[in-house]
Amino acid sequence: MKRNLLWLAVLAAAAVLLFGGCSSKEKETLFLYNWCDFLDDSLLTQFTEETGIQVVTDYFDTNETMFAKMQAGADGYDIIIPSAYMVEIMHNSGMLTELDHSKIPNLSNLDPEFVKLALDNKSQYSVLYTVSTTGIGILKSQLGDLDEISWDIFGDSRYTGRMTMLNDMREALGAALKYGGHSLNSTDEKELAQARDQLIAWKKNLAKWDSELYKNGLASREFSVSHGYSGVVLQAQQENDDVKYMLPKEGVALNVECMVIPKSAPHPEAAYRFIDFMLGAEEAAKNTTFICYLAPVKPSYALLDESVLNDPAIFIPKETIAKAEVYKDPGEANALYSKMWEEVKDAQVQ
Repeated sequence: MKRNLLWLAVLAAAAVLLFGGCSSKEKETLFLYNWCDFLDDSLLTQFTEETGIQVVTDYFDTNETMFAKMQAGADGYDIIIPSAYMVEIMHNSGMLTELDHSKIPNLSNLDPEFVKLALDNKSQYSVLYTVSTTGIGILKSQLGDLDEISWDIFGDSRYTGRMTMLNDMREALGAALKYGGHSLNSTDEKELAQARDQLIAWKKNLAKWDSELYKNGLASREFSVSHGYSGVVLQAQQENDDVKYMLPKEGVALNVECMVIPKSAPHPEAAYRFIDFMLGAEEAAKNTTFICYLAPVKPSYALLDESVLNDPAIFIPKETIAKAEVYKDPGEANALYSKMWEEVKDAQVQ
């Protein structure tokens, strides 16, 4: 009996040695930290089917939330998708891996016209993911089919309680800075104080600060006006054609989002495979169509529907790019931005 048990144990050990490698590969996991509604989930299924690597996704609502979590010691993420200015902050903080381009053969698929907008335009520690704008979503039935809009729509008391602004320090202060005729990258204390005061003046008309639920609010007609990302507003438009995306006449932010691999990534090789996968032509076309943000992979353009190619909210015209600004790291003025934002959030309005 003992001899039989010993033989069974030997067989079990041999099976582990023989098949363990394959089982381990099937259970390999990549941990992704991303914005909500910012990737076609079917691509994750496809990636797993092709590589055997499972993808687990966690979500953040602002760059600052993500950065604070990383500073606090979150070291389990393999891929993060921050904005270009936050990529710079993370790089300067020593958080990011310098990329080995030999492991990303599809890197050459990126459209150079959009790559040059990235602060890291040589892809040393980040890879371009999407390009988009931040503007305003409106209900045409409530405001009319406007040809032009101003950031000061948030000062219009006719829509009190039916408007939202992004719960995002840079985006909210950026909108107020542009309305005041300043750069959204201003580091001037007087200009930032003016932006703070403008936001406080608009605050009394807002239903709330919101970066996550305004899509549903526009689609359901709960909100008439929402400060929002182009892709999110276009997703709401797919659910309700009363929704229209508009760019305020004073100017807007040009959003450049990138994929990065933290130095603390537990599975860097899987991260490289994921980045290269997302730069494939078919994958990028599918992602652009689903999330309504342009994945600037040039070979993918031929695979897109005409409606996508001709939508200026997705394929941003050169004249819009010329008047837009990309957020940059304000350096020491980050503390000033945080102070102004806290004062906006703490302000009591009637």
